[in-house]
Amino acid sequence: MKMSMVRTAVLTAVVSACLAAPAMAAESVDGKPKPGYWEVGEIATLLFSAKKIEHRCLVGSEITKFLNGPSNRHYACTYPTRATGDGKIRLKGSCATKKGQVAYVSAQGTYSPTTFKLVMSISTKIGGVPLSGKATTDAKRLGDTCPADALRSDEAKAALGTSNTPE
Repeated sequence: MKMSMVRTAVLTAVVSACLAAPAMAAESVDGKPKPGYWEVGEIATLLFSAKKIEHRCLVGSEITKFLNGPSNRHYACTYPTRATGDGKIRLKGSCATKKGQVAYVSAQGTYSPTTFKLVMSISTKIGGVPLSGKATTDAKRLGDTCPADALRSDEAKAALGTSNTPE
């Protein structure tokens, strides 16, 4: 197996874990995570492990998108099975790259206004070789106000403008 195939497989796992990151921001209605400053830890294992910790400023609109089925500009995802409520989330579906690489995803986790955890199982084929892995996102809310240098998505930048306090 070429190293680029391995990197593609690992990237699939890491990006799937990253899809969970926007879930940390939302209004506190029904116990959902609140917007603000979050520490987001991600671990992805597919042949080998990759770990990342980020400090992000997250806005409420990002959770709505995630709970309806996370996707990003690199992956188009569909989740025929999607259940959220009472502090629990369960998703089952698939994500595909623009080039047609498909990864099947099953995820479950828990959330509160100040915490979020999602564990995803991922399976795909690279060059006809079946690969599977796991990605975990574990996050905690650090506060209402974001430091000026906190990471922000384009959506968060647009929503916040010059403010450092998401609503």
